Amino acid sequence: MSQFNQPGFRVLPMPAPISAEIISAYEKVVTPHISDSMQRSCGVIGLQRYHRSKKLVGRAITAKVRPGDNMMIHKAIDIAEPGDVIVVDGGGDITQALVGELMQIHAQVRGVAGFVIDGAVRDIAAFYAADFPCYARGNTHRGPFKEGPGEVNVPVAIGGLVISAGDLIVGDEDGLVAIQPDHLSDVLAKAHDQAKREEQRKIAIRAGQDKRGWIDERLKALGVIA
Repeated sequence: MSQFNQPGFRVLPMPAPISAEIISAYEKVVTPHISDSMQRSCGVIGLQRYHRSKKLVGRAITAKVRPGDNMMIHKAIDIAEPGDVIVVDGGGDITQALVGELMQIHAQVRGVAGFVIDGAVRDIAAFYAADFPCYARGNTHRGPFKEGPGEVNVPVAIGGLVISAGDLIVGDEDGLVAIQPDHLSDVLAKAHDQAKREEQRKIAIRAGQDKRGWIDERLKALGVIA
């Protein structure tokens, strides 16, 4: 094995691109409809939003780092293409921030769409002021180290979800989801169908026409009521 491809400290090739048409289509879809279209079990949990309101949609460039060390996040930013999302498995550790304002500026200049950090961030006022999409597990003023090891473009674990380089990341006020490239068209169609169903339900509810008989039927089947 090459000395430049050692598990634990390596940079793997870039994933395949995602079409601009798909990116644009997902910008119009909310994360609950995407989640509902993937059996309600494929979303990230435990991360919070550190920007104002900008939606996050883009291809994942992943980094797995030692807690408190951001060397390979710097490398991920340097190889990212415009519109990519830097997705970082920092082990959920929040004792040292992995990114801050300087890295946010670097990423913004390169056209990076945003950060997803299973770890801590700092300079949160800067993320809010710039409305640069950033989701993280926590925040602290304590800065990172830059020694490694780490890996770029390997599968990572983020808030209960495995994300691979090349997955599509979608983030909004409700949270984050990731969709594998092979499933993008199917999930998009299902999400559109879910949106239509919910719109019909809202109309029925407001008109007092929503059918509620299913509640007693379910409770009877469970032996709760006669």
